[in-house]
Amino acid sequence: MEDKKIDRKKFISTLGLGAVAITTGISACQDKAEQIAAPNIITNKSYRWKLVTTWPPNFPVLGQGATLFAQWIREMSGGRMDIRVYGGGELVPPLEVFEAVYSGAAEMGHGASYYWAGRSQAAQFFTSVPFGLNSQQIYSWMLFGGGYELWRELYADFNLMPFIGGNTGVQMAGWFNREINSIDDFKGLKMRIPGLGGKVLEKLGGTAVLSPGSELYTNLERGVIDATEWIGPYHDYLMGFHQIAKYYYAPGWHEPGSVLETIVNKRDYDNLPKDLQTIIAAASERLALWVISEFEAKNNEYLQKITQESTAEIRMIDKITLSGIRDVTNDVITELVDKDSVAKKVHDNFSSFARGIRNWSKYSEGLYHSI
Repeated sequence: MEDKKIDRKKFISTLGLGAVAITTGISACQDKAEQIAAPNIITNKSYRWKLVTTWPPNFPVLGQGATLFAQWIREMSGGRMDIRVYGGGELVPPLEVFEAVYSGAAEMGHGASYYWAGRSQAAQFFTSVPFGLNSQQIYSWMLFGGGYELWRELYADFNLMPFIGGNTGVQMAGWFNREINSIDDFKGLKMRIPGLGGKVLEKLGGTAVLSPGSELYTNLERGVIDATEWIGPYHDYLMGFHQIAKYYYAPGWHEPGSVLETIVNKRDYDNLPKDLQTIIAAASERLALWVISEFEAKNNEYLQKITQESTAEIRMIDKITLSGIRDVTNDVITELVDKDSVAKKVHDNFSSFARGIRNWSKYSEGLYHSI
């Protein structure tokens, strides 16, 4: 099956309209006194920034999205803001993006918050929670349930300003070179799996390995790891996992709707004119829509490719095993929040919102999918 040719420029341009409208509407609702006190004065001053990512250079969707983000900002600012994008390893190692932006070595970064669990355990909740919310629901929590405020409160301690930078949607559980027929099959399993999902695996008796995407194929091929999760059919196909793994499992219990982030050095952000701050926000929301839409379209197409071209078996984790994993997940989260007051604050808010929106889902999407 060949990739379909599309008018990419036309496609991209349509995606930005909703985000720009939302941001414009928010800006219009600002307090008038604040507008008078801090007028939006546009100057000819230009800004040359660096954006570092955790993704390999020009990586499909993720790296491409970061490049488009920089392009949109340049276009919307009339060239006043020019951002150079660096893939993982080009300027800083992939998993040192947080430190680079925090320290001021780069003004911006793109990655996922669960990579920084060593800095703050609470950061993980802003990417995804096992058996948690899907992409639509977690966006709702962040924008209208208090998530954004908690995220920015946490990151302010590190001189960072976070923005939603995309979402992968529901992921696959991963590629395995051994069968998963019960919860006991996770014992002794060496798997690349970050975030809270990794902690669950360890409690199940496995070993969680955190490594950048550029190393996964080699590690799986050489047996350094027994399994790896990544994202979904599109990326997984391009990574070549279907050529070296026996089993492809679903569903992605560990990441039902993983938020990507754009982080900005807060000191640099605060020194920008108001219009450029708004442009960054608008470009971030545009990127959020572009990433999830691209993933959904491509995953549909590339699942068919995997089915047609690979001998790997696509399997479902059975409900009994999933129920056992869910129980362990609850134990892991309870242990975490009991030890970390910031993580508890974030999780309490997240859980309260999740209970309400799941109840609504019973009458909306959940009911629709059961037809």
